[in-house]
Amino acid sequence: MKVTIAYGNDGIGLTLPAEAEVEILRPKEADGLEDEQGAILAAIRNPIGSKPLADLAKAGLSAAIVHSDITRATPNERLLPPTIAELEAAGIAAEDITLINGLGTHRRQTEAETRTLLGAGIADRYRTIQHNCADEENLAEVGRLSTGNRFRVNRTYLEADMKILTGFIEPHFFAGFSGGPKAVLPALAGEESVFSNHNYARIAHPQASWGITKGNPIWEEMREAALLTKPDFLVNLALNNKKEITAVFAGEMLAAHEEGCAYVKGNSMAGVEREFDIVITSNSGYPLDQNLYQAVKGMDAAARITREGGAIVLFAECRDGLPDHGEYARLLKEGGSPEGVLAMISADGFLAQDQWQVQIQAQAQKKADVYVYAGGLTDAQIRGALLNPCRNPEELLTRLVEEKGQRVCVLPEGPQVIPYIKEMAGER
Repeated sequence: MKVTIAYGNDGIGLTLPAEAEVEILRPKEADGLEDEQGAILAAIRNPIGSKPLADLAKAGLSAAIVHSDITRATPNERLLPPTIAELEAAGIAAEDITLINGLGTHRRQTEAETRTLLGAGIADRYRTIQHNCADEENLAEVGRLSTGNRFRVNRTYLEADMKILTGFIEPHFFAGFSGGPKAVLPALAGEESVFSNHNYARIAHPQASWGITKGNPIWEEMREAALLTKPDFLVNLALNNKKEITAVFAGEMLAAHEEGCAYVKGNSMAGVEREFDIVITSNSGYPLDQNLYQAVKGMDAAARITREGGAIVLFAECRDGLPDHGEYARLLKEGGSPEGVLAMISADGFLAQDQWQVQIQAQAQKKADVYVYAGGLTDAQIRGALLNPCRNPEELLTRLVEEKGQRVCVLPEGPQVIPYIKEMAGER
C-alpha cells in the first residue's frame, strides 16, 4: 500500500509493508469555498452574536487587528483584505489601523517573512508591529486573573479603540482548539502569563487535550484573559488540507469561536476500536512542520492511539531546525531523557519557556518509541532532542512491523484529525 504523507510543501510518498494491517485516518473532506472573499465579507456583515463590523467602526477610531505568525497556516493575505476594507468603508483611516503579529513566545519574523505572511500590498500600506512578550515598555498591566496569575498584554492592542482578533481554527493539543481567545493569550501576553498558563500541572490535566475547551483549565484561563481586554470582533476560518477556506466564523469572540469549533470538531474527530502497534504521523506539512518544536503536536496526536511499548514514526521537514531560538533544545539537553525532563520541569518553582512542549514530548516518549524523519535536521540534532533518527522510513517500518506488531495507523495530515479510542469515549 502506498500513501502520501504531508511533509514540507510537496508531501512524501511512502510504501507500507505488505504484511501490515493498515488503517488510514483523515479529516472529513470539506470543499473549499468558491468565493473566499465573498464568504468572508458575508460573515463579517452577518456576524454571530454581534453587530456587523461596519456598524461597530466609526471615523476617527483606531483599530488593532491581531493576526497569527508564520508557524500557522492562516491565509492572512486572503483573510485581512476584506476585514480591513470593512473598517475603511466605515470611515477608519489607513493610518489608524495597526496589524499586530501575535507571536506569543515565538521568534520575530523577518521583513521578507512579514511581506509573505500579509501580502506586499498590506505590508506596505499599513502599520505592522510584532509582539514581544519580554518587552516591558510595550506590555500593559491588565490585572490578576481568577487563578491568581498576573496578566499583561500588548499595549498597542489594549489602547486601540477597536480590537479585532483573527486566525484559523484547528484541533490543538492542550488548548482544545486554536483560534478564539488564543489570539490574546498566549499571542499578545507577557511571558509570565504564557508560562503560568502553560505550567506543568495544567499541561498534565486530563481535560487539557485535543478538542476540549469546557473544563480545560488552559483554555478557560485563555478565555478569561481575552475577555478582560474587551475584544470587539473575531474573524476565524476553517481550512481543508489544501489550505482552502471551507467556512468563516465572525462576530462576538466566544459565540463565533464556539460555532467554529463545533464545525471543525465534526470534520476532524476519528474514532478507532483499539490502540495500534505503530502510528505514522506528520505535522500537516509546511508551515506547521517547519521545526521540531511545532511537530510535537503531530507526535502527541499519534500517542493518543499508540499502545504502550509501541512506536510512532513522525514526518516533519524542520526547515527551521529544532529551532535555535527558544528553550526547547536546552530543556531537552538538560533533562537528558524523557524521565529526566519530567522530573526537572515538575520540580517546585520550575518555570521556563517551552517547558510545555518538552513535557508533552516526554509523555509521548514514555508511552512509545518515537522515530523522526526530518530533512532539515541531522541525526545528531534528532538524538540531541532525545528522539530516534530515521533516514530510510520503509526499511524502518519493515523492522517495526516485525518487532512491534502488524497493526499500523497512518495520520497523513497529522493533527488535522483528532484520533481517539471509542471505548474510552463511551462509544461501542
